[in-house]
Amino acid sequence: MNIDNFREYCLRKPGTIEEFPFDNETLVFKVMGKMYALSGLKSWEGGEPRINLKCNPEYAQELRGEYPESILPGWHMNKHHWNTIVLNGEISFNQLQGFIDHSYDLIVNSLTKKLKEQLKSLD
Repeated sequence: MNIDNFREYCLRKPGTIEEFPFDNETLVFKVMGKMYALSGLKSWEGGEPRINLKCNPEYAQELRGEYPESILPGWHMNKHHWNTIVLNGEISFNQLQGFIDHSYDLIVNSLTKKLKEQLKSLD
């Protein structure tokens, strides 16, 4: 996966916007104003890109145990609810899409009824 694939995949999700709320380097994706994915743009310039994604705490622990070199506690995030995914070749494109979907769904499921209705109207 490259930055364009990551960006395009996230932007296809209903209600998603991209912004740079922290600095000019950290690309953040939000649904209805709530963050579900972020990545430092400099991490994509050679080396192993990294993506932070929200995750169910129990599932996060399971994934970290299964992929100790590729899935780490969220860098600069609540380590209970966020994972950092290292794109080192161990995680497939389909798996990464599933992790992005999981993060997005966690946020959507936590939205208020009013925001969920607004999101549905965007489809």
